[in-house]
Amino acid sequence: DHIKQVTDLINTYNVGGLCFFQGGPVRQATLTNYYQKITKTPLMIAIDGEWGLGMRLDSVINFPRQLMMGAVPDAKLVYEFGKAVGEQCKRIGIQVNYAPDIDINNNADNPVINDRSFGEDKYKVSLFGVQYMKGMQDVGVMACAKHFPGHGDVAVDSHYDLPVINKSRKELDSLELYPFRELIKAGVGSMMIAHLYIPSIDSTANQATSLSKKNVTDLLRNELGYKGLTFTDALEMKGVTKFYPSGEAAVQSLIAGNDMLCLPGDVGNGIAKIMEAIRNGKLLQSDIDNKVKRVLISKYHLGLNNLQEIKIENITNDINVSTNGIRQRLSKDAITLLRLSNSKLLPNKSKRRVAYVGIGINQMNTFAAEVKETFNAKVFLMDYKDSTSLASLKKKLKRKYKTIIVGIHNYSRRPANNYGISKNAVELIQYLSEKDNAIVFDFGNPYAIKNFCNAKNLVACYEDDNLTQVAAADLLQGKISAKGKLPVTVCDNLKFGAGIADNYYFPYDTPESVGLSTD
Repeated sequence: DHIKQVTDLINTYNVGGLCFFQGGPVRQATLTNYYQKITKTPLMIAIDGEWGLGMRLDSVINFPRQLMMGAVPDAKLVYEFGKAVGEQCKRIGIQVNYAPDIDINNNADNPVINDRSFGEDKYKVSLFGVQYMKGMQDVGVMACAKHFPGHGDVAVDSHYDLPVINKSRKELDSLELYPFRELIKAGVGSMMIAHLYIPSIDSTANQATSLSKKNVTDLLRNELGYKGLTFTDALEMKGVTKFYPSGEAAVQSLIAGNDMLCLPGDVGNGIAKIMEAIRNGKLLQSDIDNKVKRVLISKYHLGLNNLQEIKIENITNDINVSTNGIRQRLSKDAITLLRLSNSKLLPNKSKRRVAYVGIGINQMNTFAAEVKETFNAKVFLMDYKDSTSLASLKKKLKRKYKTIIVGIHNYSRRPANNYGISKNAVELIQYLSEKDNAIVFDFGNPYAIKNFCNAKNLVACYEDDNLTQVAAADLLQGKISAKGKLPVTVCDNLKFGAGIADNYYFPYDTPESVGLSTD
């Protein structure tokens, strides 16, 4: 039914493009070939793949979220990541990736951006955003900076309501708008406009910035001088539909100055409303023509004038070919030593009387297995649903252990309900983290560290996948040293930029990792 609906939209309305949100590489490539074959004008194929195609497609390995990348010291690695994402897109026939997210996440309670951002520092967000953009665009895939004019300082998700930002233009100019200016200078191909209510830009009641001429035309086009494509954020989101029916939103988006309407809902009704607006003088036909020309020029530059059929053979392996290598480098470079009051814990040399406490898990994971094997550790596990073992676990850990290694796993990325970390788990973490002989490894969103900011020995790992867990085990053994810096402030005594990144011991690695060969 869905394929028939898309086919009808292409045949009836000659739609400008398609955005894929789920499926698998073979299915998407097969459908793209079919849709491109039946269309009169080549379709601009887009995806919302901030951390690569694995964000949307099964069988594709995920890259880390941008917040983890915000901890790495070298922007070149972000460029390599962007290039790899671009190659993924090219292989599957995608011309536009709705990335990077260059919102400055300066609100720990942000329910929608959060770890999708590079962090809270405008300079780092801008630098890494430019490198991600350049990596993609250097291989011929259009980047899309989002969400203009800045979605970082909100506590409401625009998928469900219209967030309000009560900041002056001066405040916006000094912070939120800075990365957008930098990416405009660097030549970003497209921009996505957010659904926000910002009275200092447009005080019209309930007017989303995506539908505001003062925001899109006056601020972005005229004041900032942006000449590339503009996409609305999805027009089916409640930040818009709460106040504008779908057809009205489409008209208002074009009046505002947008070129492309993302997920506009009822396409036929939207076009009818647009034609009515032209007849009534609300829209000029010449404005529509200019937008169409801008889209067609973009399609030409993206190679759609010389469209090639996507080859299906080996497509999944081709998409995944470089992912793990970059993930491994990001994991090693991002890992952040936040506090070390007992230098004997890192690297840990002892194999006697070692305990491993895995919090948030009820079975062994990669980190637990590494610690058990390497240090002959006694393993204790406690998931977030366990409400009975806290007292007995404390009692057992009081006994005879010289070293306690703690891993915090499997909690939510979102701030609601304290990231899903139970009260019992918080109590246990706090109890252990105050011990001189315990070192805590936090695998996940670093904002959750607010629960144990006074930990005496603490490492932020940012993600909870196997490669990150291996990197943490390597750090514990002294194979690598910590290089990362905290990309956000998590509490008063652990602010942006925190991190002990000195070479406090000599790490070791494979010859290949430093450009040599084993031979």
